[in-house]
Amino acid sequence: MPQYTIPQFIDIEPKIFGPITLRQFIILMVTMVADFIIYRIFISNIILLVLVAIPFTGAALILAFAKVNGRAMHLFLLSLLSSLRRPSLRIWNKELSDNELRDMMRDVEEKGPEKEIIPQKQALSSSRLTELSLIVNTGGLYQPENVKQIEEPTVKKTS
Repeated sequence: MPQYTIPQFIDIEPKIFGPITLRQFIILMVTMVADFIIYRIFISNIILLVLVAIPFTGAALILAFAKVNGRAMHLFLLSLLSSLRRPSLRIWNKELSDNELRDMMRDVEEKGPEKEIIPQKQALSSSRLTELSLIVNTGGLYQPENVKQIEEPTVKKTS
């Protein structure tokens, strides 16, 4: 039997620049472009530039490099948002109005009680039981239709 090597660490992203993955590189490039745009907008007011650029850059660095339970931060945030949108406790609390109850009662009265029709099985005759036991014992080789054709040959009437 041939032996194959089993790939390991398949969940590790490929590195492109040292320890930086492609996802991290793209996040850093987008952050640098956004920081440049922020710089061009707030070039006259350096305090406002620092107050806007530093939190934005910090959030981008956290998004690029932080991991929660071994998962990338953006996947963690997506899972968090999807779980917050779903209710944590599901309760069936359907209340019927009086009109709906009256309609349901009227429908039941109009239909009346439903009678379940059970088909009656025909009792097996002893000859049928014999045929079935022969079919089972011969593994399906015995076919009663074939035997009847052999036993009852067609007779041509001559006039």
